[in-house]
Amino acid sequence: MEENFDYTLRTDLALEAQEMNVKDEPGSSDGDGVEVHENEKNDIKITYVTVDEAGAERIGKKAGHYVTLESLAIRKQDHQLQVNLSKTLSGQLRKLMNECGIKEMDRGLIVGLGNANVTPDALGPLVTEEVYVTTHLFELHPETVSDGYRPVSAFTPGVMGVTGIETSDMVHGIIEQTKPDFVLVIDALASRSINRINATIQLSDTGIHPGSGVGNKRKEISRETYGIPVISIGVPTVVDAVTITSDAIDYVLKHFGREWREKDRPSNALSPAMNPFERKTLTAEDHPNEEQSKAVMGMFGQLEEAEKKQLIKEVLTPLGHNLMVTPKEVDSFIQDMAHVIAKGINGALHPGIEDGEAQSYFK
Repeated sequence: MEENFDYTLRTDLALEAQEMNVKDEPGSSDGDGVEVHENEKNDIKITYVTVDEAGAERIGKKAGHYVTLESLAIRKQDHQLQVNLSKTLSGQLRKLMNECGIKEMDRGLIVGLGNANVTPDALGPLVTEEVYVTTHLFELHPETVSDGYRPVSAFTPGVMGVTGIETSDMVHGIIEQTKPDFVLVIDALASRSINRINATIQLSDTGIHPGSGVGNKRKEISRETYGIPVISIGVPTVVDAVTITSDAIDYVLKHFGREWREKDRPSNALSPAMNPFERKTLTAEDHPNEEQSKAVMGMFGQLEEAEKKQLIKEVLTPLGHNLMVTPKEVDSFIQDMAHVIAKGINGALHPGIEDGEAQSYFK
């Protein structure tokens, strides 16, 4: 049943800003309520987007801070890159907490959204299994707690299709009983692009709508709902057939565009038509012009991105073919990503954790 899935389509505003050709030099702004900063360190690209009230009204997104970490650490299963990604996540989460006014000893509640029985949706539950839970120690054995740790609780509410209870109501009940100072929500997302699957970590202080990625939008989990800061961490783990089809067509056009541009290069005479060991990177510069696109795809090649996706959706949805798809390596990817996120959260919430200790938990 569709309701057993709890993916969240939280559009990646940081990457959207790049796609809308917003200047992304440090300190730049599109001039109307949206400010973009970008930097790169240790093969991790970090994009910050700040939206004020004017920008929120113009682009239809909530005002707040959006951070995206782009890395192939999980896809490459690179140990050192995963360690670097975890450290970077920890630093960015700590910075976002400061922006929200969260103090060093404020009580935290970690909520792992998702269905533990559905692998690509199990990210939240898996993260909650690895985070440091300390509230009970502060209450029952405070003498055992070292400096540099804060009270942290965690729970996994499941999904409405399994429990029959609104996720937001469960979170609200826990908040009413335990009185945390802030909430940290982890969830799997449905992606708008196939190249973002398991390759980005998205942070925001604007809240989250569980289940909206598959048209199953539940009540909002946000500061407006509970009256305390809510920080969300999301990772795209699935993509729908509409997006796959649209992206595949786009890659075909870029392939032809590059072939047209490079067809007269002497080096091409020595290259096989298809080299299975060659890794290509197609960019926006490779996209053919309107006339070339029409020559390859006819009328379809002239459609704008939104029009193209809408047409594909109108064709696939009534047929029941707009499937949700995830990589075949999803089991390993989800385990590794949960590990990275849990260690990043532990480092951000508990400054007393030694750097060596945090790294020792990596495989």
